[in-house]
Amino acid sequence: MTDIEIANSISLKPITEIARKLGIDPEVIELYGKYKAKLPLELIQPEKIQGKHLILVSAISPTPAGEGKTTISIGLSEGLNRIGKKTTVVLREPSLGPVFGIKGGATGGGYSQVLPMEDINLHFTGDFNAIEKAHNLLAALIDNNIQSKTSTLGLDPRTVTWKRVMDMNDRSLRHIIVGLGGTSSGIPRETGFDITAASEIMAILCLSESFPDLKERLGSIFIGYTYDKQPVYARDLKAHGAMAALLKDAIKPNLVQTIEGNPAIIHGGPFANIAQGTNSILATKMGLSLSDFVVTEAGFGFDLGAEKFFDIKCVKAGLSPSAVVLVATVRALKYHGGMKIEDLKEKNTTALRAGIGNLEKQIENMKKFHICPIVALNKFITDTDEEIQIIAEKCKELDVPMEVAEVWEKGGKGAERLATLTARIAEQCTCQWQPLYDWNWSIEKKIETIAKEIYGAAAIDYTAQAKSDLKKIKALGLEKLPVCIAKTQKSLSDNPKLLGRPKDFVVTVRQIEIAAGAGFVIPITGEIMRMPGLPDKPAAENIDIDENGHISGLF
Repeated sequence: MTDIEIANSISLKPITEIARKLGIDPEVIELYGKYKAKLPLELIQPEKIQGKHLILVSAISPTPAGEGKTTISIGLSEGLNRIGKKTTVVLREPSLGPVFGIKGGATGGGYSQVLPMEDINLHFTGDFNAIEKAHNLLAALIDNNIQSKTSTLGLDPRTVTWKRVMDMNDRSLRHIIVGLGGTSSGIPRETGFDITAASEIMAILCLSESFPDLKERLGSIFIGYTYDKQPVYARDLKAHGAMAALLKDAIKPNLVQTIEGNPAIIHGGPFANIAQGTNSILATKMGLSLSDFVVTEAGFGFDLGAEKFFDIKCVKAGLSPSAVVLVATVRALKYHGGMKIEDLKEKNTTALRAGIGNLEKQIENMKKFHICPIVALNKFITDTDEEIQIIAEKCKELDVPMEVAEVWEKGGKGAERLATLTARIAEQCTCQWQPLYDWNWSIEKKIETIAKEIYGAAAIDYTAQAKSDLKKIKALGLEKLPVCIAKTQKSLSDNPKLLGRPKDFVVTVRQIEIAAGAGFVIPITGEIMRMPGLPDKPAAENIDIDENGHISGLF
């Protein structure tokens, strides 16, 4: 059966029953129908977080189709519940861009899914819509102030970098001109659209720890400069109050369920190649307040999502992971060894051995954070015993425990051995994680540390634009912020064509964007698309709905 057929075959439990599993009075939750609910922030209790176990799921550098981090995260949480560990999986919300694009949804797969999958993959509880509206409200206020003759701040439109956003892949909107149509229609200027997951407001939502914190961060969004070179922030436009009002419900984490009827909290959705790539601090702390184990994931490979999870999210929130599970697949390692994506179902030990360096490097990266690493091999039906054995031998050589997971086919039952291993390591490991860099370092030193230590770069090059941006960051007093490097997910380098474990490459920083509200700066490397395009055959072509309201084609 397809993922959506499997999802539709499950009898969902009322969300009030899932709340009771977490010890929550059903009267406290805010219902969005029978099977979804918002969780009030009062349920987060810092004193209950101590001694709980946070498990991060990351991955090797993925193929374009992804390697199943979400599927493994859900399956691992099912497995942990099966062996008697009270566990909640805490994930990001899907973006409609990938849902209608190439990757499909982000609710897991097979018998390892969060439900109701159609709702979660489509509009869910409206969080993305609220973020989009708050972002575009600020864009409208910026253009209105530029047009105004009575309440103008003297904002120089040439310095404004704040674009508009929408949650859809639409390459035609990357570069546009607004304000055409005469003097009553605004001041013409160049701008464009980003995808909603790339919005700084998405990053702000996921790094805020309270509603006042959210509002203050919104006010700190850097907009540009006045004609006399004075910085302008969203608070100068008096925008942050109305923006926060639009986010009054979006800040609350969402409660749903897994196929096996266990709790799942889903909240926020930043991409890891252009933002921090993890769910909200509030959702993670909510899970830790309500259960003994929390399984969460960080987007794309360890070099992107996990690095930002540790160096930004964990430092900001004071979180301390107990263990990290690195997802690997036979097919991805063959891809890194030179096989074409359409041939990955074929046995090829030569390509596998050629690509296994990517796994080796990502394991090295895990150890740089002084954490307890585990490798989970996400098994596909086309994997051969010989190929699996090659990966097992490499893990043994690197002194990292490995378990095969069959969660797509078997759900939690296919993750029981992985769950047993993960629980043992989380409860017994004496490693004390530490960040890769100190926020007080210079921006250049932080970038160099990540690029050389995590990516394996030989050197860093800065364009003239990037050097100018560094001066601007220092002048604004933002040099002590962490760095959230925007980089391709397809390679350890900034060149998507360099697969496997590239060496002796140079990372080029093209520009550095300021996300003062989110609390980081964004060095942009390579050709990063913040508004993706649809593929030649988008997934949207397969999605349909019948006269009874049953949706088909989601995966």
